[in-house]
Amino acid sequence: MSKPDELLVDVAALVESERSNQMTLTVVTGGAVITGRLAPESVWRQRVSEVLADSAQLSEFSAAFTATKGEEKAPTHLHFHVARILQGTVGIPETGGMYRVAIEDVSAWTVGDFSYSDQ
Repeated sequence: MSKPDELLVDVAALVESERSNQMTLTVVTGGAVITGRLAPESVWRQRVSEVLADSAQLSEFSAAFTATKGEEKAPTHLHFHVARILQGTVGIPETGGMYRVAIEDVSAWTVGDFSYSDQ
């Protein structure tokens, strides 16, 4: 198990410190490039729960995302909202998705995200 980047942990902790605090980030993890906006875990969980609750097939999983967290610790994951996996010149999904990435699995990162145009 690799040691997480302390600076990236600090960035995640700042995002976690305030519900309205969001920033853009691009990471490389497992050979994939993910780019998007970070959100506090509580906000991310709430949004995933809402999406699942609206689904006839997946609504029973909604409660798993509303469970309360235990004691406060250093963040172990990044929570992306409106994020894309970069595939060539395309971002998947086009509208952005919600991804949870283990900080220890991030091999490279930069502040900011990549946007796309048809030109």
